[in-house]
Amino acid sequence: MYNGIIVIRKEKGFTSHDVVAKLRGILHQKKIGHTGTLDPDAEGVLPVCLGKATKLSQLMTDHDKVYEAVMQLGVRTDTQDMSGNILSRQDPERDPGKITAAIASFQGEIMQIPPMYSAVKINGKKLYELARKGVEIDRPPRPVTIFSIEITCMDCPFVSMRVHCSSGTYIRTLCNDIGEKLGCGAALKELNRTRVGIFGLEQAFSLPEVEETARSHPQQLEDMIIPPERILGDRPKVFCLDEDADRFLYNGNYLDRKRTRSDREWVPGDKEQVRMYDSRGVFRALYRYDRGRDRYSAYIMM
Repeated sequence: MYNGIIVIRKEKGFTSHDVVAKLRGILHQKKIGHTGTLDPDAEGVLPVCLGKATKLSQLMTDHDKVYEAVMQLGVRTDTQDMSGNILSRQDPERDPGKITAAIASFQGEIMQIPPMYSAVKINGKKLYELARKGVEIDRPPRPVTIFSIEITCMDCPFVSMRVHCSSGTYIRTLCNDIGEKLGCGAALKELNRTRVGIFGLEQAFSLPEVEETARSHPQQLEDMIIPPERILGDRPKVFCLDEDADRFLYNGNYLDRKRTRSDREWVPGDKEQVRMYDSRGVFRALYRYDRGRDRYSAYIMM
């Protein structure tokens, strides 16, 4: 069984679930899960967790993201992108100064109302399931952060943008809201996700590439897979001092700090997460520090 993260360059027309199903067939294992959906009409980075790394997928859902988007001014649709039904058309705003100012106003922390065509659940029901039945309900606005938004090309009615945003941001909704501010409406035309946290397009493989490697050079599949501990970023490394401590670790028991050593000069903070390794240097778990008892407790076992 493969354990780790494989970064897929999702193509248009595939759902995130399609990617997972395809990988299960290619890699011949069931324990696979994606780390957050990417719309079928969008393409780009989709990190997928394999094997034991699926236990860490919850830690990736809050990663910030970078998108390359093309917005079309002068149109409104029911899905907020050009795949939906057109609700209205009007002359697009063409003043570069007004367009630039409107886009810049969305930088920082903003409130977004999730689109009806989304996987957000309200009262246990996914919004897109209600939308397909013609039902629209009130959705509470949610805070999201646009760290930066840069216009890369303006060829009205099309505006290309690079957006660095927090998890939970809908670029479709961002385009819709920009269009409303301009008074002419807008919808998302194209979307390419270029980064999720530390994972970028430069690390991504298409499904055909993975399939061809599995067929012709299966021994090279491991080179495509990123070790699980990479998800944990710069969390401190802590090692068991000896085999006796290893036994506590393998059973998911707490570890007194005096029975461990760290890779740095540092005093852990209360509830701080650390990467826990056995005495041989093998990554085994994510632990949290209990300052009151001066010990580490298991959080996620690998």
